[in-house]
Amino acid sequence: MITVPIKVMLTSRSHIRQLKWAKHRPKSKFSQAKILSFQFSAYHCTTNTDSDVKAARSYCSKLIQKFDSPSYTLQTFIPASARDVYLSIRALNVELARIPDIISNSTIGALRMQFWRDNVNKIFQEIPQKEPVSILLSYALASLRSRHPGIQTEMMKAWCIKIINAREQYMDNKPYASIDALETYAENTYSNLLYITSAALPVHSLIVDHVASHIGKAHGITAVLRGLPLIAFPSTPNHHFNSGNVRKNVGEKYDRRRESVVLPLDIMAETGVKEEDVFRRGSTAPGLKDAVFTVATRANDHLLTAKEMLKKIKLGQDLGHEYDHVHEKNNDFTDSSSKSSSAADEIDKSFGVFMPAVMIGLWLQRLENVDFDIFKPELRTRDWRLPWKAYWAYSRRTL
Repeated sequence: MITVPIKVMLTSRSHIRQLKWAKHRPKSKFSQAKILSFQFSAYHCTTNTDSDVKAARSYCSKLIQKFDSPSYTLQTFIPASARDVYLSIRALNVELARIPDIISNSTIGALRMQFWRDNVNKIFQEIPQKEPVSILLSYALASLRSRHPGIQTEMMKAWCIKIINAREQYMDNKPYASIDALETYAENTYSNLLYITSAALPVHSLIVDHVASHIGKAHGITAVLRGLPLIAFPSTPNHHFNSGNVRKNVGEKYDRRRESVVLPLDIMAETGVKEEDVFRRGSTAPGLKDAVFTVATRANDHLLTAKEMLKKIKLGQDLGHEYDHVHEKNNDFTDSSSKSSSAADEIDKSFGVFMPAVMIGLWLQRLENVDFDIFKPELRTRDWRLPWKAYWAYSRRTL
């Protein structure tokens, strides 16, 4: 039996509110990491109330709206029954992506990654947590189990852990050894986000995951490209999806501790890009546009493959290539919602999961319009066309 001190019991609600909304977090990066890693772990509970869940949902929604506005917009196309899973894992992705910005050294970063890894393990063990993202994910999984008794969620847990591990591997903004390494990172992060969402529908299908794999790889690669200027010139502590700030003058002072050119090293060698040239000359660095073009082409190839697959599925044609991850351990690709579902039915039910493809296509188009100048500020602004383009694609079931 665990004994909780009376003082903790009496003051827990006020502390939880502070942790949930992060309004009174300390300014010191070290203090912030230290307090969060220990205080969050102290707040376990027997159950979470409806108000806890509502507050957690609001927290996750606002976090995504602030740091990942395309995902906030695209939640409309996720069925209501799976939306809490969608919000919680997208919020988790934001929390993980922000860790490099709010830590002072790699040790603290590793502690924070372990905190999230422990949280995920406890969530899937059905041990209630008092951290907003964990509260919402726990609630969403409990709802999924109640609607579909006997449903297996072990793969969802494995995908969550893969996301954390991949984020930790590149937490120090080191460059990718090759374009294939970048693609693997994209698979282990953004593709896994899509797998978790489709599993929450619930649909567990080879065809759906195959399409999602290509879209996720395209998403991950474009996310790295989009963040490149803000990692090369870290003048602000925020290099995520909604950030439009980048050091405008190459000679301007900035923090050089974390500067990095995160293009794949094999592509940099092939196009003659030198990291120091990028730091000195920015967008005019020799070979930079060629390198960006090559990496963007890989993302576009995955996007085109996903679109072509959807066309072939509608026509009942063979896809022409095998899913790369079909033989992974514990992958049993049978549709959990209906054993007799056709591929077209599975795609139709899961189509909302594929909607990031619309955002990816729009961004790659904008990149081409600026002649692959990755430093153009318009590439880091919100695209006003996304809502209606997404609606058009969803209503017609075409990307």
